[in-house]
Amino acid sequence: MQAIVAALAEQQTELSGVLAGLDELGWQRPSHCEGWTVCDVVLHLAQTNELATASVDGRMAEARAELSGSQGPTGSVDDGANLLVARERGKPGSVIRDRWEASADTLCRRLEGTDPHQRVEWVAGQLSAHTLAATRVAETWIHGGDVGAAFDWVPAATDRLWHVARLAWRTLPYAFARAGRELSGPVAFELRGPNGDRWSLTPDAEPSTTVRGDAVELCLVAAQRARPEDTSLRVEGSDPVLELVRTYA
Repeated sequence: MQAIVAALAEQQTELSGVLAGLDELGWQRPSHCEGWTVCDVVLHLAQTNELATASVDGRMAEARAELSGSQGPTGSVDDGANLLVARERGKPGSVIRDRWEASADTLCRRLEGTDPHQRVEWVAGQLSAHTLAATRVAETWIHGGDVGAAFDWVPAATDRLWHVARLAWRTLPYAFARAGRELSGPVAFELRGPNGDRWSLTPDAEPSTTVRGDAVELCLVAAQRARPEDTSLRVEGSDPVLELVRTYA
C-alpha cells in the first residue's frame, strides 16, 4: 500500500496548497462542478474521505447514515452526493478546509496499515482496499482540477496519474456493465506518461481492443472532464472504450 498511499498524500498536499489562504470570496467562487462552489467541492471530498475511512473500518453503512441523517435512499450516486453536500452547506471555508485536511490525514494513516487485498464496502459494491485508495487518488485529482478552474490553476501532470489510468483500465468491466454493455474481449492501454515514458497496461490474453495515446488525456476522459473526440487518443478494436471508461462510481 505504500506507493498508492504516498501518491494519495501527494495529491492531497497539492490541493492543500491551492486552498491555503483563500478568503471567503474565494471559497464561494463557482467550481467546474455545475452548481457547486469551491467550498462545496472540498466538503464533498471531506465527506467521501470520511466514508472511505469508515469503509476500511467496516462501518460504511453507519457512516453513510450519520452523514445523510434522516434522508432516505437516493436515485443515483450523484444525487446522493448532492444531498450530502446540501445538508452541510453553509459553513465557512476555513472550517471545511480544516475538516478536509483532517479527513485526508486520517484516511492515509488508516490505509497505511491495511492489507491491500482486504475487501471493503464502497458506493458501487465491494472492492479491495488498494482499489479504494486508487479511487481516492482519482477523485482528489479530478476535484482538484474542478477547484482549480475557479483560479485558472491546473493540477500538475505527474506519475501519480498512473494509478488513475490503471484504475480506469481495471474497472472497464464495471463501466461497461453500468451502461448495460459487455466487453467483447480483453482491452489494453498503451499510453504515453507525462514524462514521455511508456505506460503499458495489458491483459494476459491477446487484446481485442487497444487504446493508444496520452495518459493525461485518458484520465481526463475517464473523469468526464474531456470528450474523446477532443483528444489525440485512438482506439483499435470494436469496443467503445473511450465512450464508457470511468474512474468514478
